[in-house]
Amino acid sequence: MTAPLPAAAGFAGTVRRAWRLPSVKLSIAVLAVVAVVAVLGAHLAPYDPLAQDAAQRLRGPSGAHWLGTDYLGRDVLSRLLAGTGTSVLSAAEAVAVGLVLGVVPGLASVFAGRAAEWAAMRVIDALLTLPFIVFVIAVVGIVDNGPHQAMAALGLLLAPVFFRVTRTTTLGYARAQYVEAAELAGASGGRILRVHILPKVVPTVAVTAAGAAGTALLAVSSLSFLGIGVAPPAPTWGGMLAADLGYLAQRPLAPLAPALAITITVGALNALADALRDSMGGHAAVPRPTRRDRRQPAEKEPSRV
Repeated sequence: MTAPLPAAAGFAGTVRRAWRLPSVKLSIAVLAVVAVVAVLGAHLAPYDPLAQDAAQRLRGPSGAHWLGTDYLGRDVLSRLLAGTGTSVLSAAEAVAVGLVLGVVPGLASVFAGRAAEWAAMRVIDALLTLPFIVFVIAVVGIVDNGPHQAMAALGLLLAPVFFRVTRTTTLGYARAQYVEAAELAGASGGRILRVHILPKVVPTVAVTAAGAAGTALLAVSSLSFLGIGVAPPAPTWGGMLAADLGYLAQRPLAPLAPALAITITVGALNALADALRDSMGGHAAVPRPTRRDRRQPAEKEPSRV
């Protein structure tokens, strides 16, 4: 009989193995800088990100404006620093919504009976058919064009990924021999879930969250590029790209700063997710199903975020 891991041991072991990889250290360093800028960016900005100066329109980099100015004379560096917090926190809000709406039903679907399982799977299948941008545009058009409304809609579309990953992992462990032994010993369902199931599910959910954060950041940037969610003149990475594209003849390198910010942050998140997935390896292998499990249809492997 396979011995159960103590609570959080699976996740801690995955983190320790991943930390030995240079890509993880580099990714965490990049994300730490992004996090600091997200929190303190508005205070680090040398100018008011909304202040306009018509005499300084479309200026190139200089000692006064390190990244130049935009079409309204606003300092690009100040807007980039101030917009980091808005962009990153919006993506984090969408991931948090998707995690709650996906992980909790994913766990419950394994234990709630066939009727609840069937209903949950049909809802997830329906959500998987919806395109991200079109769905969010429809929601904010019906409700209101606010950042929380847009992130709630985006998080709803991220939920199926968390649901399928959580459900697949939970199914593999729900009928393991040590779980059956715990049931026979009289352990409550809550204790079995907390001690025997969650430590195995957490590493997989962490990998999924890292990948989903990159997807969410790209979606948030796309939405703000279209003026959805965080509307102008509030600075965002996507909004800065949209404003710069109309003046490429005067400043061809203007979109470079926000584009690099998006690319580097998403790349660091994806590299971290890949490293965590590689570090799980055989240590997170799902136990073989019992004879009773073989009578149930196999779960489809969850797609990568």
